[in-house]
Amino acid sequence: MHLWRERELGAATWLLVAAKDAREARHEWATYGVALLRCGSLFSAVRMPAELVHAAVGTDERADVATFLEAVLEGGPVIHDAGGRQFYALTPASTARYWRTAGTECLGTDSFLGVPATDVTEPDPRCSAYWVVPMNGPGALCVPGAVARLVGIGRDALDREDGESGE
Repeated sequence: MHLWRERELGAATWLLVAAKDAREARHEWATYGVALLRCGSLFSAVRMPAELVHAAVGTDERADVATFLEAVLEGGPVIHDAGGRQFYALTPASTARYWRTAGTECLGTDSFLGVPATDVTEPDPRCSAYWVVPMNGPGALCVPGAVARLVGIGRDALDREDGESGE
């Protein structure tokens, strides 16, 4: 437990480098559970519709989604914005320069993301975003190829559903 708390604090400190004002971002995390952080310098964020992710998993059950994403994305961090019905896989900052995967968008330079406090790992009444797969430490991000595979699995599942409903 102690080691996990150290990794969480390290991840929080690392994420705050992307804040315009780290003190203000800490206050927003404490008050609202979420703070706006700039994408493109430390990380990019691949935005995926919840429908796509749930199709890949085969369910929208929170625990099953978390387990699946952790396995497929090899422990890379994922945020779920339940209000916006989107998932965000945090990837290296360079991902935004070459990401061209249909049905998704990669937020890079000049984009902001509502990033939950590192201890918000389940739905929270203060905000609609939470970590489905928390960061495993400073700089621990998703491998872009694994995110692309996840998107492919989801697209294949949606195509199968469309084929079955069209028969």
